[in-house]
Amino acid sequence: MFKPPDPTASARATDCSAAADDRKATSKSPSSCFVRPGRRLNPLIVSISIVYILLPKLLPLEAGAPAMARPRRPIGASRAAAAATLAAVALLLLLLAASALPGSMAQDLAGDRAALLALRAALDRGGLLPWDTTAATPCGWRGVKCDGGRVIELRLPGKRLTGTIPPGTVGNLTALRKLSLRHNGISGPIPADVANCGELRVFSLRNNRLTGALPEVLFSLPSLRHADLSLNQFAGGVSQDFNRLKQLDTLFLERNLLAGELPAGLYLPALNRLNVSFNAALTGPVPPSLARMPANSFLGTALCDGPLPACSPPPPPTPPPEDSKKKKRKLSRWAVVGIIVGAALVLLLAMGLVAFLRRRRRRAAAAGAGATAAASVHTGTAPVTVTVARTDRDAAVTKQSSPPLAPALGSGGEGGRKLVFLGSAPERPYDLEALLRASAEVLGKGALGTTYRATLDGGEPVLAVKRLRESRLPEREFREKAAAVGALRHDSLPRLLAYFYGKEEKLLVYDFVGNGSLAALLHDGGAEGRARLDFTSRARIALAAARGVAFIHRGGSSHGSIKSSNVVITAARDGAYVTDYGVAELAGAAGDLPRRDAATGYQAPEVAAGARGAPQSADVYSFGVVVLELLSGRAPGRAPALALAAGGSGGGGGVDLPRWVRSVVQEEWTSEVFDAAIANEERVEGEMLRMLQLGMDCTEHHPDRRPSMAEVEARIERIVEDACRKADFSSTDGSRSVSA
Repeated sequence: MFKPPDPTASARATDCSAAADDRKATSKSPSSCFVRPGRRLNPLIVSISIVYILLPKLLPLEAGAPAMARPRRPIGASRAAAAATLAAVALLLLLLAASALPGSMAQDLAGDRAALLALRAALDRGGLLPWDTTAATPCGWRGVKCDGGRVIELRLPGKRLTGTIPPGTVGNLTALRKLSLRHNGISGPIPADVANCGELRVFSLRNNRLTGALPEVLFSLPSLRHADLSLNQFAGGVSQDFNRLKQLDTLFLERNLLAGELPAGLYLPALNRLNVSFNAALTGPVPPSLARMPANSFLGTALCDGPLPACSPPPPPTPPPEDSKKKKRKLSRWAVVGIIVGAALVLLLAMGLVAFLRRRRRRAAAAGAGATAAASVHTGTAPVTVTVARTDRDAAVTKQSSPPLAPALGSGGEGGRKLVFLGSAPERPYDLEALLRASAEVLGKGALGTTYRATLDGGEPVLAVKRLRESRLPEREFREKAAAVGALRHDSLPRLLAYFYGKEEKLLVYDFVGNGSLAALLHDGGAEGRARLDFTSRARIALAAARGVAFIHRGGSSHGSIKSSNVVITAARDGAYVTDYGVAELAGAAGDLPRRDAATGYQAPEVAAGARGAPQSADVYSFGVVVLELLSGRAPGRAPALALAAGGSGGGGGVDLPRWVRSVVQEEWTSEVFDAAIANEERVEGEMLRMLQLGMDCTEHHPDRRPSMAEVEARIERIVEDACRKADFSSTDGSRSVSA
């Protein structure tokens, strides 16, 4: 049963309506009117108002109401009417609420769109950002990601942006969670209204031209986890206000102009990665809370203590002037005595040296006149030794008193003491004397020996000579292993042409191939060297190396020392050779080599745990590290440390590049992995991600989860084919557009 209309409620509604029309609502109390002049109607409030007015008229009276006020209607009819009324009111509420939400969301997204366009107008003066300004929302623009009707990510790395970030742009993206404007030319300070982005978690402005003090807006971002302001021109000190960032996990400030001491009270309990290296004016002790960071976090600074050498004690106070004068007079007497004694000692040493040289010269002359060497390559010949210059630039392999030796084209009874050729004789015959007489330069030094580039007289042939530091193998076993290595023939493996086995010297002679190592091009050539390698060239280098390693694995062997310094690229930079195969076995150190290379970052976890030998799965892991090195442009010893610091800009050994890559990918910040030289190759973005996934698969912690080298080779082949196809299509499409 329904209760009759309430006259007071009707009057109250009428009064409110009249008050709104006559603008006399100020005389009413706020609770008596639902609409205030000059304010926008809220659909939700209107809905509640309607329900408040209609429910007393439509619902049955309570049980305690007077009997005379109850309309006499059937009980079933009243219940049905009440249910229908409630359903209608609920539907009305839902419709009005739904009509309210899209409008506010659209309005917020429109504000984000306006802020992005303003940022583009300020920074993208060349019109390089391919944003469709006619689109209703920015959610489809490259580098922009939306969620819940707001922009939550803005990633524009390496887009050649220049200029200053104006207020009212980034600061208006109040729902922003990730911001990356790294590898651009942005200058000036960071606007203060960035503090409005309270949900910001990742803030990366690495490698720009930003100036001023470290932005205080950072301290107003409570959700910040990753802050990278490295390679800029920030000056001043490091504030203790960083303590307000309780969730900060990563802080990279290297290569700025920071000065002063790090605050002793600096305490960041969640911090796992730190880099303040190469801020030369940073001085004083490392705070106790940062002592757990490795030394490479503080390279190129004047900091001390913690992981660095202890701070020097303060110098003793300067004595009074009178005392110093007295001491000066006393010291001057002893100085005279010291000068006299020193001069006498120098004279005696000079005389002794002259006598020693004369005696040595007489002995050499006597030996040349007819003395027979105790140790010789052939019986009755003078000794043959190898002398290496001490500087790499002037390194040379020379001979001392060595008569010509006839080429030894096989292994006979004395074959182990000759230059033994494997296979057919060279087109231009040469012997050990010619090899030792060749000019040479050092190509590299490894755990097992030094490699030289040897150019014989006349300029040909050019050979690569590996001089082993030691070999534990007996001569017969050495000869057998050398023959097995020399029998291998593959386009990605340089041929072992000959070897020399002596009591003191072991030499391996290879074809000289390539145009320098991959490590030298990636890390010693700087950004300019890496810029010469686009993604397709890097993928082709990886493919050639994969083919060589897969060939070794198909024969049942393993390489044992795969690293970028053992990958030699071709002159065209579109292929590679894998060097040093078999060297570990010939040195008798096949099981020790992976451990010797542990500090370089290529060692598989199972080898670090003590696994014997060099299984093929360990080769796959090392190859995966090379793939990640190709993509990131970072050497394993220079990657940003995890519980360490190197922040990607230098550092010592022991840094785990695969682990760093995984941490970045897990943070959904995959674009940070790629080298800036290839980060903008959008047409092959899919292939880059596939290659990244391959590198991560190869560096799985458990060996059984890693692919075989045959599978790796096949996957890279498909990636290279797809990348080349897109390159061909792009060039064809470009030629069409030009001709049109």
